Amino acid sequence: MKREEKQQVVAEVTEVARKATGLFFTDFAGLTVEQITELRREFRKAGVQYRVAKNTLIRKALENVGGYDAVLDRLTGPTGVAFAFDDPAAPAKIIQKFREKNEKFSLKVCVIERQVFEGSQLAELAKMPTRKEIIATLVATMQAPLAAVGGLINSLLADTVSVIGEVERKRAA
Repeated sequence: MKREEKQQVVAEVTEVARKATGLFFTDFAGLTVEQITELRREFRKAGVQYRVAKNTLIRKALENVGGYDAVLDRLTGPTGVAFAFDDPAAPAKIIQKFREKNEKFSLKVCVIERQVFEGSQLAELAKMPTRKEIIATLVATMQAPLAAVGGLINSLLADTVSVIGEVERKRAA
């Protein structure tokens, strides 16, 4: 790899890492090309970018971004990095599911919102709700009181219409 190519890889990884809310460092040793292709496809569907590069280049990129000192020593052996943007939990779910079918694949370490998690914590991370699930829960929580208020208003309107009808009947009589 020429020096210009290495500089380009470092620049690309630096830019992506700056935008990412989660970085998942994986060990893909022993996987076939078909398995890696399947993994990349799943990541793409979830809006996750997956990049394989030399550890020295990833290290330089992370040093450019800053704040990743705790994971630099984990960059050994074959390393792939999954970059999460909108949903930092998405890669954990994909990696967990993929790992169930491919035992050779593993999570070394991950960083979500600048907090470091060990690869052994993958199961807990995969249980984290997605952004969509959090929004749905929030909307449902907000709708419950509104539904109660709506029911109260309907009840009051029904009572008011009933009273007005009674007054009109008495007036007509």
